Amino acid sequence: MVFSGKLRAIDLFCGCGGISVGLQEAGFDIVAGIDVEKKYIASFEHNFPDAKALLTDITTVSPADFMLEVGIAPGELDLLVGGPPCQGFSKNVPRRNRFLEDPKNLLVKSFLDYCETLQPKMILMENVAEMKNGFKEAYSQEIISRLEDEGYTVTTVILNAADYGVPQRRKRAFFMANRFNIKLSPPPQTNHPRTKADNAPHDLFTQKKHVSVWEAIGDLPSVKHGEGHTLTEYASPPQNEYQKRMRGTLTSTTNHVARHLASIQYERLASIQPGQGLKDLPKHLQTKGGYSGAYGRLTKDMIAPTITRWVFHPGSGRWGHPVDIRTLTIREIARIQSFPDHYKFVGSYTDQAGQLGNAVPPLLATVVANHMQNQVASVRNDVRESQHTLSLASLNAIA
Repeated sequence: MVFSGKLRAIDLFCGCGGISVGLQEAGFDIVAGIDVEKKYIASFEHNFPDAKALLTDITTVSPADFMLEVGIAPGELDLLVGGPPCQGFSKNVPRRNRFLEDPKNLLVKSFLDYCETLQPKMILMENVAEMKNGFKEAYSQEIISRLEDEGYTVTTVILNAADYGVPQRRKRAFFMANRFNIKLSPPPQTNHPRTKADNAPHDLFTQKKHVSVWEAIGDLPSVKHGEGHTLTEYASPPQNEYQKRMRGTLTSTTNHVARHLASIQYERLASIQPGQGLKDLPKHLQTKGGYSGAYGRLTKDMIAPTITRWVFHPGSGRWGHPVDIRTLTIREIARIQSFPDHYKFVGSYTDQAGQLGNAVPPLLATVVANHMQNQVASVRNDVRESQHTLSLASLNAIA
């Protein structure tokens, strides 16, 4: 057997738990999560009460001590995942092994230290898309080389979350590794760009296309800025497959409260139409500068831009609701990030926005994790069947 019993996973740099909830959907048991940010790991701890939530700096805890803490021996863990923050991209470092020596990359180095000590059956590392191709791939090649030295076969790929059912354009790099000598392929695309013929609303049985903003949040009730309730009933039955998946069996959800806007912020959003933004503001409401998408309003049929930790501020991006004069609620942001509606976020509005902006979309994590374990199991089964066939042929030859 490749795996036995329920697969176990540990999430380093877990944040609020984006990868973890995705792995849970893929059938994994989350053993532990570790993060240095108290405001972020609070949501992980709330939603994974049976997992160890370790609030600590990973660089100060040796992998050996960590294994004792969570009760894992080398080679026992099925999957180690993590998205270590990565900032050091210096072109002035000529030697191949200098990338990970940059202090800005200390967390990536620590992640690899944990990989080498825990020796999990599979590894999944997520990071910015630039990591894979930057500096003629020297950065990613160093990571691959270090994992290969430990007996892993590594595949790197850049995935756009929108291509896998997430209603958001978000490109990220994934390093998929395993100890079974299997060269994993990228997960096949499940959702495709829309054409002019795809303007009609999708029901539960149509071919999968990119999920639009309104398909993601259209069943959530209208609220005014500064209003909303801790517990909110849905405005309608689920209108499509995505809403049905996010809701499950729930009849109400949480975190659907709109942030109160300053008067000038409200006036700016109220002065423009869905699809418009900073350049469309009346002269008396213009700002001196800002992001190109600042004070932008979403449209119902668009795919949302990449959610950032600044999603709480209308001047930081296209976060205006396509119908109401307000920014998105935490539940709407969570929907665009593909967190299921049962997932509760704790902390202030800005804390929760930060958690979501830094999270890996759970649905994307589910797709990648399922593809990894299914492909490993399939290849290993093919090998066993081939060996069995050869054994039968040998016995027949002897007979």
